[in-house]
Amino acid sequence: QAHLVESGGDLVQPGGSLRLSCVASGIIFGRYVMGWYRQIPGKQRELVAAITSGGNTTYGDSVKGRFTISRDNWKNMVVLQMNEVKPEDTAIYYCNARLFRTVKWGQGTQVTVSS
Repeated sequence: QAHLVESGGDLVQPGGSLRLSCVASGIIFGRYVMGWYRQIPGKQRELVAAITSGGNTTYGDSVKGRFTISRDNWKNMVVLQMNEVKPEDTAIYYCNARLFRTVKWGQGTQVTVSS
């Protein structure tokens, strides 16, 4: 059974940095497109960043130039480095694994940007 476990969510001041990690088990990690999504209560979940098995990346417009996604296929891990965070980055961040029609989600980790 697939499991995605996120960690790293925290309270951070505007302009600061945060690093989110997601460790996957129960899947052939190297085959999956891995991503981070975020959701604010009452709004749709939105793509933050995604990375293919070959390392190609996609970013949401609001985080381009500030966030960086990376993966380690040996450790079954995907990392989201968040720099220059803004209050509007406050959300629950979810790890996502996608292979064709198969989609897996983690439980989410809370990120709060506030002074």
